[in-house]
Amino acid sequence: MKDKATEPKPDVIAGRNPVSEAIRSRRPIDKILVARGEKSGAIVGILAKAKENDIPVKEADRTKLDFLSGHAAHQGIIALAAAKEYSTVEEIFDYAAEKGEPPFLVVLDEVEDPHNLGAIIRTAECTGVHGVIIPKRRSAGLSYTVGKASAGAVEFMRVARVTNIASLIDELKQRGVWVYGADMNGTDYTKCDMSGACAIVVGNEGKGISRLVREKCDVIVSLPMKGKINSLNASVAAGILMYHAFGTRA
Repeated sequence: MKDKATEPKPDVIAGRNPVSEAIRSRRPIDKILVARGEKSGAIVGILAKAKENDIPVKEADRTKLDFLSGHAAHQGIIALAAAKEYSTVEEIFDYAAEKGEPPFLVVLDEVEDPHNLGAIIRTAECTGVHGVIIPKRRSAGLSYTVGKASAGAVEFMRVARVTNIASLIDELKQRGVWVYGADMNGTDYTKCDMSGACAIVVGNEGKGISRLVREKCDVIVSLPMKGKINSLNASVAAGILMYHAFGTRA
């Protein structure tokens, strides 16, 4: 009997034909993992299709592919499918307009832990956020783990992926959205009125928001700290800021 710990998760597509068919059918795919050094003709063709469809591709050791696929015959390639279809930024704005509310967005700058992403989506759904925006690369995607961590909220939250977060912020500002970046040495968040169109930017678990993204934000907001460590978990910080915005928008 196969050990349950080695069984593939529902979002793992293993093998050349299954991955190729998933791309052809336009199934939402977060990324493709290919065995390091694998350059056979069939895989080259699959990766070309992935590039045409703007699907991120990353090399990985075969041991990782073995583990993720539950030791199935992955043939050197697996795809990690999204738990649901991604939205577009335009669809998020349309949703806010339908509700007659100023846009309320959460932008994540390379949040890589799927549990953090799931928790953020869960809180976003509870606080009336219209959409969450993540980068296509160097970020957790809408995986099975994220869906589980969100406690089902992923089914109700619009999540969009963009190529470049800094460029996205420029677009948001052009559309009248005030952008608040969460980082150290900023304005006390309790002094910020987020009642209008706003986006809260939360950065990577270890590095925080990138320098360029920080420079693009209208305001840098910080959470007061009294303890001996100088940062909060990304999902906790995001949750505090979302509830603050929720309170000022009520």
